[in-house]
Amino acid sequence: MSKLRVFYNGACPVCKAGIEDQRARMARGASCAIDWIDVHQRPEAVEELDSGLEQVRERLYLKDESGHVAVGVDAFAELFQRTRGQRWLGRLLRLPGVHLLARWGYNGFARGLYRWNRWLKHW
Repeated sequence: MSKLRVFYNGACPVCKAGIEDQRARMARGASCAIDWIDVHQRPEAVEELDSGLEQVRERLYLKDESGHVAVGVDAFAELFQRTRGQRWLGRLLRLPGVHLLARWGYNGFARGLYRWNRWLKHW
């Protein structure tokens, strides 16, 4: 695999805005090629992740060049680590206490955002 693959839910307006911002940042200074995959447009793409579509709709997934899959905060840490000007944030998110708090916060926010999107029938 020659590219980093990022799986996100483009039907969620908050997720889409965050990904568009990150894509713009990475276009200016990413350390690798990235394949951005909107699972709303390409639901069959989740088959390579060994996860269901609804799980991928709820949280950001990243598959690196070696096939390792990172989810949620770990996926963001990988992206930040590979983006000029955000590498410090990637390192910060990996610190043990910070990682735990960030994971709890992200998972809670992602779950609420998922429910909100389902309630609004975005998919």
